[in-house]
Amino acid sequence: MPSRFPSICFFGDRRLCSPPCLLLLLMLLVVLATTSSRCVVEARRNVITHIKGFRGPLPFHLETGYVEVDEEHGVRLFYYFIESERKPAEDPLILWITGGPGCSALSGLLFEIGPLKFDVAGYTEGFPQLFYFKDAWTKVRIVTFLRKWLAEHEEFASNPLYIGGDSYSGFTVPVAAVDIANNNGNGQGIRRRLNLKGYLVGNPATDEVYDKGGKVPFMHGMGLISDELYEEALQGCGGDFYDMPQHSNTRCTNALNAIDLVTSDINPVHVLEPFCGKALRVRDPGVVSMFRGHGAAGSGRRSMLVRDDVERPDFFSRRKLDLPVECRDNGYRLSYIWADDPEVRVALGIHNGSIGSWSRCRDLTHFTTDIDTVIPHHVNLTKAGYRALVYNGDHDLDMTFVGTQAWIRSLKFPIVSDWRPWHSNGQVAGCSKLMILMLPHAF
Repeated sequence: MPSRFPSICFFGDRRLCSPPCLLLLLMLLVVLATTSSRCVVEARRNVITHIKGFRGPLPFHLETGYVEVDEEHGVRLFYYFIESERKPAEDPLILWITGGPGCSALSGLLFEIGPLKFDVAGYTEGFPQLFYFKDAWTKVRIVTFLRKWLAEHEEFASNPLYIGGDSYSGFTVPVAAVDIANNNGNGQGIRRRLNLKGYLVGNPATDEVYDKGGKVPFMHGMGLISDELYEEALQGCGGDFYDMPQHSNTRCTNALNAIDLVTSDINPVHVLEPFCGKALRVRDPGVVSMFRGHGAAGSGRRSMLVRDDVERPDFFSRRKLDLPVECRDNGYRLSYIWADDPEVRVALGIHNGSIGSWSRCRDLTHFTTDIDTVIPHHVNLTKAGYRALVYNGDHDLDMTFVGTQAWIRSLKFPIVSDWRPWHSNGQVAGCSKLMILMLPHAF
């Protein structure tokens, strides 16, 4: 039975369309290596039909490879590509950028919208098993990568192109889309014009004023803090939950510290899920952690993902890991066993010496930023006629729907279709709003 979605493109910084259309899936990893150009070309189209942990042949087309984007420094992007199971010659191509920052594109493939999932429920011991997920949605020199990749995959060059990502990639996606829009070519091969049609971002980091400012109203609306505590913070901070209070404003400081204290044991990536003990968020002493900024004006960008604690010497040697299925972190742990297996690495076409032990997310110690908001990027793309989809889950405390709605309202775009439910399989799956400016696009 074909997947309901087309091929998709993932990008790891190191998830458009609605059913029943399909997507082409491409995932990228930044890899520094010294292997020759001839090896890069040979590995460019590594088609995988069988993979360790999956019983039988893969029921979809999976390809991996490398694309060199900086010859001087030997920088190559490793990609995963999953072809549409319906009409690959016509279906949209999506480049998916994984968030973090610093997270592997493999995380997007296995834990976000890819067609492979770990069988956490059935795991007891031994090598992790994978199963086919039928409902999958199948600025680091990104233009260079796309041009070179499409030059090697001419059959997809005319497909509609979308850029997508979530969480921290709420910054990366609009910047990449603007970069493509402003530097599109008109020639052939690597100078070919990219058929960019739009972009999508989920639970996106966008502007710290809104990203941080939406947390307290979200916690109050979700019943995580009391009415009295919310009113104290509202009055003490004057409704401003972005700028950290001066030492003289003890009322605001005390209220925010009290909120941080009562919410410190809540899982910020999904407030209704358990905060499993082995995968804990790193907390800095003396920092009001729930309100810590991720922008250049704050205390440095923080990771938006829970850290995977798998570095203990006994982790992989234990006969049984005892992984309760209700903890999403346990799927993360299985990925370390699977991705570092030599047979899996050979099948994926990973070049020896190009990367050490695999990690789902890495600390980017030399990571710097030069923008604190991408709202102007959204405005410019919209005015240029590109379609946009912005979506949020309603239980994410890191990137709240309250903050997302606030910055969208600030655009003051005309509303064509106001807040209304949308359905999947006869059930309400969420709510949507359609806004149009000059040319059709959707939020």
